[in-house]
Amino acid sequence: MSPRLKALSVHLLTASGAVLAMFAMLAAVQENWSLMFLWLVVALIVDGIDGPLARRFDVQKNWPTYDGVLMDLIVDYLTYVFIPAFALFQSGLLPGWTGWLAIIVICYGSVVYFADTRMKTKDKSFAGFPACWNMVVLVLFATKPGEAVILVVVILLTVAMFTNLKFIHPVRTSRWYEISLAVCVAWIVLAAWAAWWDFNEGPVAKWLLVLTSMYLMLAGIAQQVVPESIRRVR
Repeated sequence: MSPRLKALSVHLLTASGAVLAMFAMLAAVQENWSLMFLWLVVALIVDGIDGPLARRFDVQKNWPTYDGVLMDLIVDYLTYVFIPAFALFQSGLLPGWTGWLAIIVICYGSVVYFADTRMKTKDKSFAGFPACWNMVVLVLFATKPGEAVILVVVILLTVAMFTNLKFIHPVRTSRWYEISLAVCVAWIVLAAWAAWWDFNEGPVAKWLLVLTSMYLMLAGIAQQVVPESIRRVR
């Protein structure tokens, strides 16, 4: 396959996320949350592999007609923000005014964050919480904490989008890369398992999901606190 066709194939792979988003939305409208999250997990996997493929096949050079970054942002807003926010509201986890507040701050704050040109740090991490509401809402479905806890989580993470707190990119952040990638893969497996069993995955899987989520959430902040190891000068 020629370099141009390889680059085009990567663009088409990214674009498939829009179809996955529609499948997830149709499941959400029917309140089939298990199926909705399974589609979102598939979309997350696609999002995780299309970036490395785009860099490997140099899509900007070999097929510059399509803007892969813009395409990725459109799909990410649907799968990371819009559909999870709808699920949080429609599921009743946040009833009444709390649900309205949550979807407003999630959708509004996230679109502003996505447009921020400073969202990436020098080490390819994210500056501020990267609006991964698909992951957050899935964990909330799996653990079902109280209404007050959910509302506090939503507000704190929305505020965190506009801070200098660092959040790792499991595929691109080089520091602790092997651990981060392994934890990310484990999280995807656990998330798919929880959704498959309609969030009756059992206590062990549930707490493993929580622990892997905490690592992905806090590893970047820990890297800001813990300095890099000082190499010996020979």
